[in-house]
Amino acid sequence: MKQAMKILLGSLLLTIAVHAQADESHDVTEKIKAAKAGEHRDDVNRYRDQYRHPVETLNFFRLKDDMTVLEIWPGAGWYTEILAPVLRENGRLVVASYDVDIPDQPEYRYFLHDQLMDKFSAEFTIYDRVQVAKYSEPGIQQLGQPDSVDMVLTFRNMHGWISDDVMDEVLADFHAVIKPGGLLGVVQHRAASDADAEQTVPNGYVPEATVIELVEAAGFTLLERSEINANPKDTRDHPEGVWTLPPSLRLGKEDKDKYLAIGESDRMTLLFQKN
Repeated sequence: MKQAMKILLGSLLLTIAVHAQADESHDVTEKIKAAKAGEHRDDVNRYRDQYRHPVETLNFFRLKDDMTVLEIWPGAGWYTEILAPVLRENGRLVVASYDVDIPDQPEYRYFLHDQLMDKFSAEFTIYDRVQVAKYSEPGIQQLGQPDSVDMVLTFRNMHGWISDDVMDEVLADFHAVIKPGGLLGVVQHRAASDADAEQTVPNGYVPEATVIELVEAAGFTLLERSEINANPKDTRDHPEGVWTLPPSLRLGKEDKDKYLAIGESDRMTLLFQKN
């Protein structure tokens, strides 16, 4: 009888735990959906939801609302618009933007940082708890204390680090700041599987195998990969590289309808864990 009661109790506790985990996942998903639909979001950014799939992507990255999350180079804050409300009450969001006190950086860095700060000021009740770190690799690495964040997220940045020959340093910085067993989520423009990275990186694209090899060499293990952000319409052979496509549309009105019909780039979506 006692043994049967133990088995019954164990089964009951397991059922409760499973349901609790499911409820937690559901709650986070609802928070992501609510942030996606929030009035604070820029209308132009809303249009890009169809290409960037934020709900599916953040669920794939196993985001929880009580995590400490570090978003690297958020640009003007596309994903920050969603991450900040989700993490505001129970977690912590740190955005690593460019250090604008450093002279002679590419001009876009100053512009994007100022745009991000303006966004924070305009919607203070959304972004009041977001912390800002300075990160202008090479040279400035102020991501936080070692083993202090649960997750690092990087969206469409890796081609730049490879091009600037700082990828090893950047990944070492990530490894240092992520807690043991913590996560690294990567979205990156994807070259063809048989492409030469040296030829594709200047166009913004990186072979998926190259990214996996570099990240795993830095002390991470690939947990999962997803086709959430794949785009088979992207032929990856555009005159101005990935920047030919939206949202950049570097050619202006030239063949604009053609590139709008393609949409944003084909992208890999990868989840790694710190060893």
